[in-house]
Amino acid sequence: MRKHIMHTVISIFLLSSFGSFVQRVTGFGFGIFIMTVLPFLVPSYGEATTLSGLLALSTSLAVSIRMRRYLSWRKVLPVLAIFAVVSALSIFCLKRMDEVLLKRILGVVLIIISIYFAFFSKHIKIPSTVPAQAATGTLSGLMGGFFGMQGPPVVLYFISTAKDKNEYMALAQTFFVIGNIFMTIVRGFNGFLTPAVGRGYLYGIGGVLIGMSLGAFVFRRIPNRIFRYIVYAYIAVSGVIILATAH
Repeated sequence: MRKHIMHTVISIFLLSSFGSFVQRVTGFGFGIFIMTVLPFLVPSYGEATTLSGLLALSTSLAVSIRMRRYLSWRKVLPVLAIFAVVSALSIFCLKRMDEVLLKRILGVVLIIISIYFAFFSKHIKIPSTVPAQAATGTLSGLMGGFFGMQGPPVVLYFISTAKDKNEYMALAQTFFVIGNIFMTIVRGFNGFLTPAVGRGYLYGIGGVLIGMSLGAFVFRRIPNRIFRYIVYAYIAVSGVIILATAH
């Protein structure tokens, strides 16, 4: 039993460290990375999405405060409004779905998203229009509610509409903070905010702080002209990780 607990502590700590580092450098990816393993470390799938959301929230909060002067609320609020409705409905449905089926769906979704972004995202330019914001909020809400990884749709939208990497980071992290706060409340209402999640958060928060500090050091040294290519490269790397673990 003690060996199992130690394995869980170390695993969550390391996952949080690397996930936070990636999130701080690229602006997203915490949920994509950590949810490949986290469902196997906590009692239920719903608790895994809750823990992932809380740790991601901690990663994003400090960054959003630091980058707040670059924030454009008109680009964030419409997406958040749609996201709130869709994610809440998805979380209510999650409570009534089979966990094994969800894990299989998660594997397929992650593989498809990774391949799509790696090969096609650099050819796509999304306009800052109401239909684009509605579509982004809907897709992000579905992915956030079911899988705890609302990042990919909003990343594509924000990186296409932001003036530079600083505005992109402010938009993305503010979205993740507010979105994860909302989803944590809804998940708590549905019984997913448990003592196991609290213990997992304590295991992972130290890793979040370490990864965030290292990621900030790297982010400051990335030129604007190559930043989006680093984001896309991480999607490709995520695809490799997912393909290796999807069995």
